[in-house]
Amino acid sequence: MRKTISLDLRERILAAYDQKEGTREEVARRFRVSLGLVKKLLQQRRRTGDLRPRHRYSGRKPTLVQRHQQGLRALLARKPDLTLEEMRQALAVGCTLQAIHYLLERMGLTYKKRLSGPANKTAPTSGKPAAAGSASRRPSIRPA
Repeated sequence: MRKTISLDLRERILAAYDQKEGTREEVARRFRVSLGLVKKLLQQRRRTGDLRPRHRYSGRKPTLVQRHQQGLRALLARKPDLTLEEMRQALAVGCTLQAIHYLLERMGLTYKKRLSGPANKTAPTSGKPAAAGSASRRPSIRPA
C-alpha cells in the first residue's frame, strides 16, 4: 500500500536536488524514495508550481461523462428497450458494457427487463413447484 509523501519531505527532496547535493538517482537513494517520485515532483513543480499531493487528479479518467448521460437519457426516452451493446453503439464510445451498466446505476436507472403488460390473473405464469425429495430429480444418464 502506498503512502502519501508529506509536503515537508517533498520540499526537502527538491531542495537537495536544487542545491546540487546529488543527481536525481542519488537524491532518491538518500531519501529512500523512487527515482520516479523525484522525477514526478520535478515535473509537478515545473507544471503547476505546487508540491502538494494531487489525489483528486489521480486515477483513470471516466470515459462516460455528463454529455453521455444526457445522450443516454434521450436515447432511452425514445427507445427504452435497448441492450447495453446497442447503447454503447448509439453513444459511439469505446467503453465496456459494464461501464454503461454502472452509468445507468449512477443515473438511478435500472436495466432489469420488466413485463410491460399486467400480470396474468386467469392462469399461472409458471409451473408448479417441484416436489421435495428424489422423485423430483431427473434420472442420471450415467450407467449405474
